[in-house]
Amino acid sequence: MNIDATVDEVVALSAEHNAAISAIEPLHPQGTRVVFMNADDAAVVARVYGARVLTGPVTRSAWRQQRVG
Repeated sequence: MNIDATVDEVVALSAEHNAAISAIEPLHPQGTRVVFMNADDAAVVARVYGARVLTGPVTRSAWRQQRVG
């Protein structure tokens, strides 16, 4: 899912809703791409972000996996 928010904002909101993140990366020039461990968590976060969920094409940078604790 692509969201018009910073990585830190997505991590914080996901933690607040107990949504487990599998992978996360910043988008260029703004936004975050996030993959959740299950569809239920993704649906909760998508509902919270509403119109901030990006539906069009996005530009990804070179991918580097990062752990979220």
